[in-house]
Amino acid sequence: MATILNIETSTTCCSVALTSEGAILQHSEDFEGRNHAVVLSGFIKNALDHLRRHEMQLDAVAVSIGPGSYTGLRIGLSEAKGLAYALGIPLIGVNTLMLMTVGVMFGHDELPDDVLYAPMIDARRMEVYTAVYDRALDTVMQPAPLILDQESYAAYLTQGPVAFFGDGSDKARALLGDNPHAIFIPDVKPLAVDMTALSERAWRDGGFLDLAYSTPLYLKDFQATKPRNLFA
Repeated sequence: MATILNIETSTTCCSVALTSEGAILQHSEDFEGRNHAVVLSGFIKNALDHLRRHEMQLDAVAVSIGPGSYTGLRIGLSEAKGLAYALGIPLIGVNTLMLMTVGVMFGHDELPDDVLYAPMIDARRMEVYTAVYDRALDTVMQPAPLILDQESYAAYLTQGPVAFFGDGSDKARALLGDNPHAIFIPDVKPLAVDMTALSERAWRDGGFLDLAYSTPLYLKDFQATKPRNLFA
């Protein structure tokens, strides 16, 4: 198994986890808001210091590539690219929605065997970034931006249980909370410690990103807002 530095910056959380052979060797997390540009370099230094103290070598860098915050994704990918280039090691991209699903799979074994997983990242107004996965982590619904209404996920909820989680799931609860097949799991955030299984799988399969041309998975174009004129 490889020793991998995992970086997650897709939402308001910022986290880094150093992993080897499926074990978490060292990790740092910040939940105070969008401080990625301030804390990420220090988190990476903590992990590299751990490697030096234990005379270990890094084999790859993994980064959450989205969907999520435009700014957060750019910061994470830029740091990951720079580190991978400087060390001459591969870069791995991990889908944010999939890593959230893995975290729920490992942390909630009480869910029904036939459950579908619907991770949700908050976007604007009633919109979320979402996907649907089964227990084998096969994609049932491709990652996409979705404007929620009462018919959202109807095709899946009529067939069986669906677990909703992530910071966009409160929007879904208001619309779908009365459905007996809807399960809502609170306080699920994308974290670097949950990237381990996916980044190690990518390492085994040789699923590496191009250092020069890889970009975040934004799912939709960036929409800039016009600054308010405070003197009008």
